[in-house]
Amino acid sequence: MTAAQPGEAQGFTIDEGTHTIRFERRVAADRARVFEAWTDAEQVAEWWDPDGERLVTCDIDLRVGGSFSFATRQHSAMPFAGTYREITPPERLVFESMGATGRVTLQDVGGATRMTVEIVCQSAAQLEQFASMGIAAGTARTVDNLVVFVQRASSLRT
Repeated sequence: MTAAQPGEAQGFTIDEGTHTIRFERRVAADRARVFEAWTDAEQVAEWWDPDGERLVTCDIDLRVGGSFSFATRQHSAMPFAGTYREITPPERLVFESMGATGRVTLQDVGGATRMTVEIVCQSAAQLEQFASMGIAAGTARTVDNLVVFVQRASSLRT
């Protein structure tokens, strides 16, 4: 397993043996709130873009076999789209996109949430392709956006 190299975005590891890019974050909110942020289109539209821009399209059909499609103004012709494979509120969300499997696991840690996001590639070649495309760095920024979004929303509720 290797961590991000100096000069690259931090906050993720790459497990070459399992072809997995893994992100771990602690979120100062309960996991039901974090799960909601992953599955409610209005909320996803606020944090998904790595650059912090609101999505122009955010469609979610939240059911096993249902699809999602997220587009930014820059990439409206090429949305990030996929299919949900497992939905277990408030602890797990699994989806397929771009030929890989995404897994979000939420664990309760004393009133906060340990969020693990994994991108599981089908091969070493796909992992290398994703790395060269900057997917790890972009996803690291995206999960950081989610942490800030959820914590800000949670502080407004209290």
